[in-house]
Amino acid sequence: MNILRELYEYREMIKSLIHRDLRGRYKGSILGFLWTFINPVLQLIVYTIVFSNIMRMGIDNYYLFLFVALIPWMFCATSVAGGATCILQNQNLVTKIYFPREVLPISVVTSNFINMLYCFIVVLAVVLIFGENINLMAWLYLPLIAIIEYILVLGLVFIFSSLTVYFRDLEHILGIITMAWQFLTPVMYSIDMVPQDFMSIFNLNPMTPIIIAYRDILYYGEIPHIDTLIQAIIFGFIFLVLGFMLFNKLKRGFAEEL
Repeated sequence: MNILRELYEYREMIKSLIHRDLRGRYKGSILGFLWTFINPVLQLIVYTIVFSNIMRMGIDNYYLFLFVALIPWMFCATSVAGGATCILQNQNLVTKIYFPREVLPISVVTSNFINMLYCFIVVLAVVLIFGENINLMAWLYLPLIAIIEYILVLGLVFIFSSLTVYFRDLEHILGIITMAWQFLTPVMYSIDMVPQDFMSIFNLNPMTPIIIAYRDILYYGEIPHIDTLIQAIIFGFIFLVLGFMLFNKLKRGFAEEL
């Protein structure tokens, strides 16, 4: 409870770091904040061309099928990649002044989460215009799924940001891990296409139920199955608790390692 009280006391620092990240993300570029929307759209175009015309998936409205899962995946991948080095990149702060070290991972994840919410404005607009299975009642579950994903990603960033301080090579290994993780997550294909022999691997993937839930809501127009929600919630809180405990243990040696 002490750490929660401290984080509340340092809430202005968290807000400042989030504001700095959002403003500085595309500073100096001509298109600026528009890159928030351009990046996922460009990826969407590439994946759609490849998987609709070359490696045919046989999925109706594949661009929509992909888009509703790609944005949440990008939030996870970007947060893990950027969050892994958040302690290293702020070593001047860590070694010179006192503040709850948890502020840094929280600010990174929250900044990317806000970025995802902006992107979802485009996603929802595309679904409303081109979607064939729109269920506004199912959309009421979107905030729940988004919060669950935020909790999961925060736990992951707690883990990787603390470990990277002690194992600097992890920063580079994570690029390979994230790439493999994307292909082991039903982002570009349906979970129904996974052979039964490999389902145990996918069931251990914490992003699988989250992606399925987003797609159920926005592509199929269905309320997520209760099993999917329970699995996502369990994964989210397990990783948050494990990440928080590991971070709390390792943060005591951050200053010495840096």
